[in-house]
Amino acid sequence: MELLQQKIINEGRVLSDHVLKVDAFLNHQIDPVLMVEIGNEFAQRFQHDQITKVLTIESSGIAPGMMAALELGVPVIFARKRKSLTLVDDLLTASVHSFTKNETNEISVSQKFLEPTDNVLIIDDFLANGQAALGLTEIVEKAGAKTAGIGIVIEKSFQDGGKMLRDKGFKVESLARIQTLQGGKVTFLEEVGAGR
Repeated sequence: MELLQQKIINEGRVLSDHVLKVDAFLNHQIDPVLMVEIGNEFAQRFQHDQITKVLTIESSGIAPGMMAALELGVPVIFARKRKSLTLVDDLLTASVHSFTKNETNEISVSQKFLEPTDNVLIIDDFLANGQAALGLTEIVEKAGAKTAGIGIVIEKSFQDGGKMLRDKGFKVESLARIQTLQGGKVTFLEEVGAGR
């Protein structure tokens, strides 16, 4: 997705060989025009998968998840990382370790929002080690529903999350796949001939 790649090059900041900061347009300040394009792209890539719900995780997955759900015409649910006084009964939970924050959170979704008949599209902003996406698939499984696919805005292909999820049989669609962040430069997977 060319617009996204241009945003990463122009506004992203490489902090190390493993960390890319995109808070200028994705996970702190949000570019709404880019989000519309991301929603359109996810809707196209999953248009034949009979999606009934979009599931994401707070907070950075909400904007792309919302736009994908809008384009698909389905509700979006976000898994909470923090406890809520109003979210206490019939919870589906999973434990998720964040690579960026180096912390583990218990994420939760109310069981009333996921039915066994649901075909769920999981959306997240980043894919590194795959733990957030895996936790969300665990919640879908606990609900008796089906994970139809996983949509990722930015995949760090040099980390093993994408391979792990694909090896488990999940359809994973990443809009920008980064091959390397070495030397402070973003190199996309397509640039080295690997394709989508």
